[in-house]
This record gives sequence, structure tokens and C-alpha cells, in this order.
Amino acid sequence: MEIERWERSEEISDAEKKVIQEIWSRVYANCEDVGVSILIRFFVNFPSAKQYFSQFKHMEDPLEMERSLQLRKHARRVMGAINTVVENLNDSEKVSSVLALVGKAHALKHKVEPIYFKKLTGVMVEVIAEEYPNDFTPEAHGAWTKMKTLIYTHVTAAYKEVGWAQ
Repeated sequence: MEIERWERSEEISDAEKKVIQEIWSRVYANCEDVGVSILIRFFVNFPSAKQYFSQFKHMEDPLEMERSLQLRKHARRVMGAINTVVENLNDSEKVSSVLALVGKAHALKHKVEPIYFKKLTGVMVEVIAEEYPNDFTPEAHGAWTKMKTLIYTHVTAAYKEVGWAQ
């Protein structure tokens, strides 16, 4: 069942878009710190993901990662891309084009396995839920689950478009 849910993107209702955007406005106000927390949790939970980052692939200590300027820069880029998606949730073409660019770059240039997007978006939702517990109601969790599915679905569609072979 879980695999099937990841394969198709459920429509995000207008109410859910509003919930995502409201929570995101608070998250994005602390963009770099939250982004760094997300990446550190991601790399601690999935250390094999570090293989794609020459600048910090040998870092084991979360404090060392937190101080890494390269990791902070990447966190800002990740958060910026997500911000563009959240800001444009009412423009499906813009969302699709932004995530297609991300997917194609990671498939062709960086050669990142697409499964890492599923893992990263899962970590993103975990961290946001922990950092903003008062905002993260069951409804918010449902909306963010659809959001992570939307990201993963669009990114993997771009992988398929460029002929990614695993």
C-alpha cells in the first residue's frame, strides 16, 4: 500500500494548500537552520546519501556537519526549491517545471538515486513536525504527506523522462 501511495500524487485541496503555506511561512522564516536540521537528520539516518557530496561525504559528526559552509549552502538551495514549490501550489505547471529541473539535474549531473528524494521528503516532514508541533495537526500531517508525495512524483517523472536506468 505504501509503495502505491508514493507512485501517485493525490490532489492537494485548497484547504490543504493553505495549511502547507501557513506552516511553511514559519518554517521558511528559519530557512537555513531548519534546512540544516533536515540535511543533518537525512545524512545521519541515511549515511549512504553522503556519497553524492564530495565536500562533506566523510563527515560523521553532526556538529561538524552543522558548521559546514557547503552543507549550509546546500540547505539553502533545497529550502529555496521547496519554497518555490510551496509558493506556486496553485500553479501546477510551475510546480512541475521546478521539480523537473531538480529531478533532471540530480539524475543527469549528480547521478543521485531517486529513492533519496523519498527519504529526504520523509525526513523533511519529520523535522517540520518536531520543530512546529503546535502547527502540525493531523490535518497538517495529511497535507504534508500529500506534499512530499507531490515532490517525489514530479522528481521521479523527470528521472523517467531522461531515461534514468537504475
